[in-house]
Amino acid sequence: EVHLVESGGGFVQPGGSLRLSCAASGFTFRDSWMYWHRQAPGADLERVASIASSGVGKSHANSVAGRFSISRDNAQNMIYLQMNNLRPEDTAVYYCSPDLNGRRRGQGTQVTVSA
Repeated sequence: EVHLVESGGGFVQPGGSLRLSCAASGFTFRDSWMYWHRQAPGADLERVASIASSGVGKSHANSVAGRFSISRDNAQNMIYLQMNNLRPEDTAVYYCSPDLNGRRRGQGTQVTVSA
């Protein structure tokens, strides 16, 4: 059974930084692409970052490119999302998932960016 636990969210002022973590189990993590998704209130799920199984291939949505960076540690079955220069529009619940469409995901971690 896929099990995903996101952590690291919180309240931050615009321009601040957070680092999200995701602990994964129940599937062959080292062979899986992994994704970060987010969902703002009243909005659809948005994929913000992707990382290949090796960690070499990465991509980020235009809305976060240059500010967010995805990474992974295959020895620990962890992925991370470093978020810098946060904006109020980044406020959302953030989820990690082994699925491109985010079908399987954890409970999420809330990120709130506000002055």
